[in-house]
Amino acid sequence: MNLDRELGVALEAVKAGCLLSRAVQQGITSVAKEDRSPVTIADLGTQCVISMRLMNHLPGETLIGEEDTKIFEGREQLKSQVLELVRRFEPDTDEDQMMGAIRFGSQPAVPERFWVLDPIDGTKGFLRGDQYAIALGLVVDGRVVLGVLGCPNYGERMFYAVTGRGAFAVHLNGGDKKQINVDDVADPSRAVFCESVESAHAAHGDHAKISEILGMTRAPFRMDSQCKYAAVAQGDASIYLRLPSRKDYQECIWDHAAGSILVEEAGGRVSDCDGKALDFTAGRRLVNNRGIIATNGRIHDAVLAAIAQL
Repeated sequence: MNLDRELGVALEAVKAGCLLSRAVQQGITSVAKEDRSPVTIADLGTQCVISMRLMNHLPGETLIGEEDTKIFEGREQLKSQVLELVRRFEPDTDEDQMMGAIRFGSQPAVPERFWVLDPIDGTKGFLRGDQYAIALGLVVDGRVVLGVLGCPNYGERMFYAVTGRGAFAVHLNGGDKKQINVDDVADPSRAVFCESVESAHAAHGDHAKISEILGMTRAPFRMDSQCKYAAVAQGDASIYLRLPSRKDYQECIWDHAAGSILVEEAGGRVSDCDGKALDFTAGRRLVNNRGIIATNGRIHDAVLAAIAQL
């Protein structure tokens, strides 16, 4: 499967999203003081510009995005601000085009082929001025075959992978790409693990118990968003744990599609807490999986065994 064209479009689209979202986070673009307005505007603006790139350069594709146009109901000021932001990157955009582009990401999942987008992954990190990611992936026959992570505050880099071709990092300002690989830690006691900053997103207490079982002594590397996948993929950490914080929690596909292929193509392994591969065939959520484990591969079975002891 030749995905060179898709990769080129995805990289340019995510780069535009990085620049737009960074403009909002750094306060370059003024926003109304509504509840969570900066991230709301960045979410919508990023989804719009990425959708427009896909629509214009890859006609006929399907996109599953996190945002939709319902948020604009009764909020004309928000609509105007998002349009003003989008026009910084797509100057000729009118309101109908903006609405259509955002709505393009509200399509239902299809089994054969679809793109999946999280325009701002890591809301709390974005609002704090810390880590967040723009995550775009392509799913074919239930398998992620391409992923791009834009991480503006993680070395100002984009990370990307295509199935069977390895994982790479490139600076937002351009330059040569660099192949990345997971670390070679084989002793779990030497491992560093990533987890979400927010305890509401992951069971920190269970993570601590797993660390104790594995004999790990180093403090967890806490960061927001799918940047954690990038950390594992380039060897900054050996494990990313995301155990469900409640029994009925189901992960959204846009939170893991792009990141999971990055780790796998860097030589690592990604599964749920039962060792099963992530199943992207069931719609907008990973209803057939429980939790997420991403590792360098060498210690994956040891982590699964530790989880089984809880």
